[in-house]
Amino acid sequence: MSTLNQFGAILTYAIELEGNIASYYETVGDADRAKSATKRKSKLERIRRENVVEITLEPIDGLDEADYVFNFENTSDEGQSAIEATASQFYEDVAPKINVRQAQRGLERAGKEHRAYLS
Repeated sequence: MSTLNQFGAILTYAIELEGNIASYYETVGDADRAKSATKRKSKLERIRRENVVEITLEPIDGLDEADYVFNFENTSDEGQSAIEATASQFYEDVAPKINVRQAQRGLERAGKEHRAYLS
């Protein structure tokens, strides 16, 4: 289990997460959600590139990948809701811990988009 303890680690995890979610929704057959995840992934990659100068080794405490379990095998409606809820919780937890405002807003926006699928 890897700890999400630096800016770069959090952005890398978020980018990989959105890639996994895009693949998941392609498997489920929901092209719109897959496209949304791919767009979020691209935005997060851009945020990481643009803020590479801001990446510091300043530690971030209280986050661990083990707290965010995704079951990409469950393609039922309940499984999809669980993925959206967990992704939303991830972004809700990490956004306030990021000290780069542009990155923080991007993470908040991603969480908001995942919460919208829960409604």
